[in-house]
Amino acid sequence: MKASIVIIEDIKEMSDLIELYLKREGMDTMVFDNAEDALVYLKSAQPDLILLDINLPGMDGFEFLNIYHKQSDCPVLIVSARDTDEDIILGLGYGADEFVTKPFSPKVLVARIRALLRRNQTENISSKNTISFGPFTLYTESCMLKKGEEKIHLSAREYDILYYLINTKGKTSTPEEVYRNVWNSEFGDLTAVAVYVQRLRKKIEENPANPTYIETVHGMGYRFTIPDTTGSGR
Repeated sequence: MKASIVIIEDIKEMSDLIELYLKREGMDTMVFDNAEDALVYLKSAQPDLILLDINLPGMDGFEFLNIYHKQSDCPVLIVSARDTDEDIILGLGYGADEFVTKPFSPKVLVARIRALLRRNQTENISSKNTISFGPFTLYTESCMLKKGEEKIHLSAREYDILYYLINTKGKTSTPEEVYRNVWNSEFGDLTAVAVYVQRLRKKIEENPANPTYIETVHGMGYRFTIPDTTGSGR
């Protein structure tokens, strides 16, 4: 798969290993051992994906994410030895698309990268296969959300959750059901579901504290609702 990948990792042995496997896949790589130099490079470059360590000299990975996602919607995959729930939730909250903990299988890492790259492709946008709600249009072929003509950046996981909730419109889904269907796993940290729902609300709701589309049904889960604007009630 042809792609341009930026690797931000201060341990040379680790970056060399990642670079080796990505080049075997036909991907181009650019390696930085600190976030500051990477940010300078990224002002004029637009890679297809960024691999980011959290523990970096100087600016850490969380600070990098906070700055970088204000200027680009390039997908970011965190690769870190920090594996607490708090670190994972914080990384996702800052806009990372995936979180892989060290040590990892290089083959699994490459598979995660390939999946993110496929999901982020925005070519061949079609007016077919769209879902509209309020001022928003979800393009299911390109996994893109637009509000009018404005593109709303969604991470791969945000898209998956939004698509799942839309397709279960009117039905309340428990966090367990969301996790099982979106993560394709029976086991995992269910707090991640709440993190992503909150992120989605900030992007599509006028008032995230009083959501219109993604409602919380207390004690049960989440329900996607399109408000009735005809005045006839739901």
